[in-house]
This record gives sequence, C-alpha cells and structure tokens, in this order.
Amino acid sequence: MAVDSERNQDVLIGTKPRAQVEAAYQRLEHKAATPGLRTPFSLGAVAALEWALGRAAEAPVTGAAGTGRVPSSHLLTAELDAAVVQLGDPTESAERAAQVRGVHDALAWVCGLIDEQP
Repeated sequence: MAVDSERNQDVLIGTKPRAQVEAAYQRLEHKAATPGLRTPFSLGAVAALEWALGRAAEAPVTGAAGTGRVPSSHLLTAELDAAVVQLGDPTESAERAAQVRGVHDALAWVCGLIDEQP
C-alpha cells in the first residue's frame, strides 16, 4: 500500500484513488457552497469525503476523533454502518436523514459498494 500523503495521488481511499476522491470532494464542496445547490445531502457527502481524505476533526456520523490520516477500510465501513443505522431511525428529522444519506452514499461510493458518485 502506498504512503498516505497529500502529494501521493495513487493512495487508495477505500477502493478509490485519492485523486478521484479529491475530485469528487472538490465538486461537492463547490456545490455545497453555491446558493441554491446547498442541500443537507451535499453537506453530508462533503463531510464524509473530507473525513475519508483525513482532513476532518471527527467522523461525520459517529463523531469519532479524526487522526489526520486516511481512515482504514475498517473505519470507513464502520462509519458507513453507523449511517445505515441512523437512516433506520424514525426519530431523525428529515434534514438530518438527508445529511446522513449524503454521508452514506459518499462512503458507499468510496468503499466500492455503489458506482455512482454522490
């Protein structure tokens, strides 16, 4: 496995090359910052990709402390599992559910479970 560094675009994040995850993050970050395009879903997806890139202080669903490094596949799937559990919670608000759906879809893509980028 390649060394985890910002300069090494060959590093895999889940099943995706860092460059591909970075491109998706940049696209979604721009969308989330654009008036009229910012949605809870896009905010959740941005948070998930930021965490997957090792840049977030905490995981988007569990709030587990970030390490400043790309999370292992085990941590990525654990956070995805936590999103699945929250999506099944009928007490969540519609806004929070949409945000968690964004996290779920972004992490499912990173982990190779779905082909379509969020």
